[in-house]
Amino acid sequence: MKLNTPKLMLTALALAATSAYAAEPVIGLITKTETNPFFVKMKEGAQAEATKLGAKVMSAAGKTDGDNAGQVTAMENMIAAGAKTILITPSDSKAIVPAIKKAQAQGVMIIALDSPTEPANATDALFATDNYKAGVFIGQYAKAALNGKKPVIATLDLFPGHPVGAQRHNGFLQGYGLTSLDAKSNELAKPAEVVCMADSFGDRAKGQTGMENCLQKNPNINVVYTINEPAAAGAYNALKAAGKEKDVLIVSVDGGCAGIKDVGAGVIAATSQQYPLRMAAMGVAAGVEYAKTGKKVSGYTDTGVTLISAKAMKGVDSKDVKTGTDLCWGNK
Repeated sequence: MKLNTPKLMLTALALAATSAYAAEPVIGLITKTETNPFFVKMKEGAQAEATKLGAKVMSAAGKTDGDNAGQVTAMENMIAAGAKTILITPSDSKAIVPAIKKAQAQGVMIIALDSPTEPANATDALFATDNYKAGVFIGQYAKAALNGKKPVIATLDLFPGHPVGAQRHNGFLQGYGLTSLDAKSNELAKPAEVVCMADSFGDRAKGQTGMENCLQKNPNINVVYTINEPAAAGAYNALKAAGKEKDVLIVSVDGGCAGIKDVGAGVIAATSQQYPLRMAAMGVAAGVEYAKTGKKVSGYTDTGVTLISAKAMKGVDSKDVKTGTDLCWGNK
C-alpha cells in the first residue's frame, strides 16, 4: 500500500486538476479588428477580469471593420471549443444575427459590447456607451466653441447603415441644434450646414483621405465631426498639410489615451470618453455567472460617457485632460 500511495495521490491530483480545468468557464470575445486601440483595451479588460474570476478567454476579430464572415467563423470556432458565453462587437449589425440565433439555440449566451445588433434584442444583452449622448455632448461643445459663428461642417463617419455611426453622427447634429434624426435611426442626417460627408471606417489613413476630399469640395470648413480619434488624427494631418489646422475645430468620440493626448496637444478640441475595459469586464463577469448559475443578463446597460476638453466652455459640462488621462478607457 505504501508503494502505491504516491500513484494514488498523483492520480487524485490529476483528476482534481482535470475537473477544475473542465469547470473553468470559457468566454469568447470577438471584436471588429485586432489593431484598433479601443478593441485592444477591450481585450485587456476581458483578460484581467477572467484572470480574477478563474475563467478562460478566447479572442478573435475580423480582418477589417465590416468583416462579418470573419466574425461568424470566430463564433463557430469558439462554440466548438466550449464557449458558453460570447461577447461581440458586431461589424455588421444585421448580417451577424443569423449566426447569433444559431449560437443561442445551442445554449450560448451572446452579449453585444459597444455596438448593438439590428434588431437590438437579437443578443441577450448589450453593454455599451450611449452613443447618441456621446454625439450630443460634442455637438454642444462645438456650438459653444464657435460662439455664434456659422458652422460649415464636415463629418467623417463610420460606414453606411451602422447603428453606432448613425447614433454618434445624429447625436452630434442634435447637440449642435441642427436638423437631425433620433437615436433609433441608422440613416445619417444631412442638414444644409453639413457640406461634406465621408466614410472613414474609423481608420486614420481613410480619415485623412476623407478630409482631403472634403477640403476640395469646400475649403471653408470650420467644424469636423469624426466617428473616432484615429479618424480625427487623420483629419488633422490633412488640415495641417493644407495650412488650416488652426482654423478648424475637430470633435470626436472614444477617449482613448492617445486621443486624450491629442486633446491636450490641440489636435482634437473635445472628445466623448467611453469605457471599453468596463464593457468587457462586465461581459466576462456575466459569463462566469451564467456558467455557475445558468442566469442570463438581459437588456441594455449604459457603461458611461464623459466629455473631455482642454478648454472648458460655458454651459457645457466637461472634464479636463488630466481627468481624461486618469480614466482613459479604464474603470471610473
